[in-house]
Amino acid sequence: MIRKLSILDRSRTRQDHPAPQALRDTVALARAAEGLGYHRFWVSEHHSVPGAAGSAPTVLAAAVAGATDRIRVGTGGVMLPNHQPLVVAEQFGVLESLFPGRIDMGLGRSVGFTSGIRRALGRDTGDADRFEEQLFELLGWFEGTQRAYPGVHARPAEGLRIPAYVLATGEGAGIAARAGLPLVVGDLRDRERVAGIVTAYRKEFRPSARAAEPYVVVSGAVAVAATTEEARRILLPEAWSTAYSRTRGSFPALRPAEEIESLEMSPRERDLYERALAGHIHGTEDRVAAELSEIAELTGADELLVTTSTYDRTALLDSYTRLARIAGPPGWESGSADNRTSGARSLSGGTTQGRGATRSTA
Repeated sequence: MIRKLSILDRSRTRQDHPAPQALRDTVALARAAEGLGYHRFWVSEHHSVPGAAGSAPTVLAAAVAGATDRIRVGTGGVMLPNHQPLVVAEQFGVLESLFPGRIDMGLGRSVGFTSGIRRALGRDTGDADRFEEQLFELLGWFEGTQRAYPGVHARPAEGLRIPAYVLATGEGAGIAARAGLPLVVGDLRDRERVAGIVTAYRKEFRPSARAAEPYVVVSGAVAVAATTEEARRILLPEAWSTAYSRTRGSFPALRPAEEIESLEMSPRERDLYERALAGHIHGTEDRVAAELSEIAELTGADELLVTTSTYDRTALLDSYTRLARIAGPPGWESGSADNRTSGARSLSGGTTQGRGATRSTA
């Protein structure tokens, strides 16, 4: 069993709930996750993507960290080719200074997914090929070792030790191994592929000052409910949105599962929809526990990063609660019932006011 559980929330918009609400939902979910004992909570970066509100992950991470006390907070990830490494270092330096000992720096190599977005960002597809170079420059800003810009220093980042993680897209796994950094890899629908990436990463890993040994985080959607059918219904909104994007070119807001079940779909749409549903981890607590044990044996993963999105926030919280109960992450048994109840209230509409950096813990 993978005992260390974390969450990546992509701030998906929901039908009749605009983007600002999606961001508030993310902050509320982070508070609930902390109450349930989850290890870390990450947010994502999407530019001009319909249906995803999280365009500024370091800003959103600051809101999450300010609304929580203990849970680690980070990005899954900042897409480094979209940014200057100096600016990324400065942003994470500010985060770590405000919330010491709680910040993670998850980094990816993707660029904007359309030519228009790439032009607006001042990037092109070739910038993804510079990811490794940019990664080492970024680490150099923290270590004070970069020499490309004499006399320039990333403040307040220089000298801070912020854990860095590499998302395994394309060449990401090899880059993580050469840099001696932890690896984040998905998606778990293709488990043999994930296992192969993990094996290669461990074989090529070079110990570094940041990580003496390989560290693997596997990611994917997980839905847990009282019945397998209820768990499957949690996955329907994202599957339909994915299928829609394949035929119409944009991700729509998530719709209620009961609406999706009544939709008429063309044969191609139905095929894409069923493919989007296939392979995700879902079911009762016993069934999900068995699947997680299989994944742990296959990959030897150190941590599971759950990426589930759905319309029904109550069902989502119930799923995360059941998952915490299955794996028993640090804090579940020792965490008080009041903490867990508080998290549930925050997800269903409670306040998300920041609590201040003075209450963060290392």
